[in-house]
Amino acid sequence: MTISWVERTRSFAWFLIGAIYFGLAMLVSQHAARGLVSADWYELVSRSILLFLLLVGYAGMGMVGQRQRSPLRAMGLWPRPGWMSEFSLGAALGWGGIVACALPIALFGELVLKIDAAPHQVLLFVVDLATLAVAALAEEVAFRGYPFQRLIEAVGPFLATLFVCLIFVAAHLANPDSSSASLITTLFAGWLLALAYLRTRALWISWGFHFAWNASMGLLFGLPVSGMTIFSPVVSTYTRGPVWLTGGGYGPEGSAVAIVVLAGLLFVLIRSTRDLKHQYAMPVIIPGGIPVDIDALSRRQHEQAMGPVIEPAGQQLVQILTLSPPAARPSQPAIEDTSGNP
Repeated sequence: MTISWVERTRSFAWFLIGAIYFGLAMLVSQHAARGLVSADWYELVSRSILLFLLLVGYAGMGMVGQRQRSPLRAMGLWPRPGWMSEFSLGAALGWGGIVACALPIALFGELVLKIDAAPHQVLLFVVDLATLAVAALAEEVAFRGYPFQRLIEAVGPFLATLFVCLIFVAAHLANPDSSSASLITTLFAGWLLALAYLRTRALWISWGFHFAWNASMGLLFGLPVSGMTIFSPVVSTYTRGPVWLTGGGYGPEGSAVAIVVLAGLLFVLIRSTRDLKHQYAMPVIIPGGIPVDIDALSRRQHEQAMGPVIEPAGQQLVQILTLSPPAARPSQPAIEDTSGNP
């Protein structure tokens, strides 16, 4: 379906509005969390407020700007059949990706683990688990939700994906110990998450991947998450080895191994979402021309070919006449000639 330049401009304007709203929502959520809770609960409360503001704000924009009756469904957050399996698929890919990044460090470098199982640390483990789940969903709504979808309408999926990936990279520039390798990794991660939405038209796989990737890296392996070490309350790990292998202070996402792993996960994602793509992402076929009732047409052609069937009005008697051969005439007696003539 062709979209006019007026509609494209309008969609791009809504993308800008959504992006500006995201920045304002972050400021409001951070300011509100500082005045409500202590440091242990700050991240969870801040990300929860951010998620709430994004869902409400983008739903309102969808209803006003695009006349959406179910804005959360249009955003890709409706519990359609199999949505938990999609989330689990994303989580499996995220967990497997971190295992693939950590295993070479253990084999060719060194992982030094420190475990603190004190009750308070276990409580922080649960709080951080919820924080990473909420934070992952908030980022997916912001970067693959309403603004991304409006940008697709404006410039198409390829340019929209490239543009949002660059914004995703820019959002991680200020993280501690960021490097060129970490930026490339973030670019690949943004591409993979955008592709997950494009192939399923939902955020379940991308949310599952984002959450499991961060939770496995920070909570299970105790490694820095994009340069931040605040998500390792029970298991904290120090790595030894070359930076291209360990990622240094940024964590595995700053290593060359992560780039290779994410590149491979792109192909795994494509293969594992083939059925979902055919089910949800294939373009809708809009019929054209003159509507034709195929069944009625076939029935009419059959009746014309067979001819009309005339039922008899009632039972009729048929009289059969048998013709017999004509009877032989009786022979006449011969008349004797007495005239004398020959």
